[in-house]
Amino acid sequence: MVGGAGFIGSHLTERLVAEGHTVDVVDPLTSGSLANLAASRSLGGDLKIHTLDAGADEFHALAAMRAPDVIYHLGLLPPGSPVASAAGNALRSTIAVLEAARSIGDVKVVVALSAVGLYGDVASRDQPVKESQPWAPMGVQGVVTRAVADLLAVYREQHSVEFTALALSNVYGPRQRPEGGVVAAFAHALREGVAPVVHGDGRQTRDFLYIDDAVDALVRAASKGSGLVVNVGTGTATSIRDLWALMAGPDFRPPATAPRRSADVARFVLSPTRARIHLAWAPWTDLSAGVRSLGR
Repeated sequence: MVGGAGFIGSHLTERLVAEGHTVDVVDPLTSGSLANLAASRSLGGDLKIHTLDAGADEFHALAAMRAPDVIYHLGLLPPGSPVASAAGNALRSTIAVLEAARSIGDVKVVVALSAVGLYGDVASRDQPVKESQPWAPMGVQGVVTRAVADLLAVYREQHSVEFTALALSNVYGPRQRPEGGVVAAFAHALREGVAPVVHGDGRQTRDFLYIDDAVDALVRAASKGSGLVVNVGTGTATSIRDLWALMAGPDFRPPATAPRRSADVARFVLSPTRARIHLAWAPWTDLSAGVRSLGR
């Protein structure tokens, strides 16, 4: 599992180890951490951690030796990383994963993509966003996200490397760093007793997906949804200011405001219909229950 010590990866690792799978985590620990894997390590299963960049030459030899059935590629563009280096690492590691899968044979690649990065600023009339929506990436993150999706399709067509790409909405939950998403930023502000910063007027909407629901989709993608890009979201749009009201309550100070960022989309919500059909998946954690799990 590439990126297995990150936010999403560590939760997926915990689920797989608990189910008795053999898991190799490949992570340079630049944005992920061994602390994220503490729960997985305590389970006593077959877990090996390799402090390694997937783009390094040693990765191919490791993959050949371990001969996995599935390679998960997570955390392509970690929040807070320098754009230029993160973009280069994302493409280099994706090609390394696909080349390893091609060389080993009979290996499925499952990739987590940013849905906002892939689809861009979609008109309200076309939401919830379906997989038929044309890709219109915004900024470097979006261009890299599309390039990764295109590489998956090319390797499937030319080298018979099977894949499922999950276009994830805004995933949140325990272990997420404050810069990893707005829910984590709000939770951090509440713990510190300070007002968070909201870019724009707070009316922009997002589709917030709890980490356990995202992990369940990733597990199902190991054996389902082959050759597809599948949207994984709740189908429910929540504004940023409503999110703050839910998390902070009526007595807490309002957030500070800052100018809207250039690559920020006004509205975004995903249709989970294809996920229901091809992954037999549906979200079960509503937002109020999810944010309660973060505590104060």
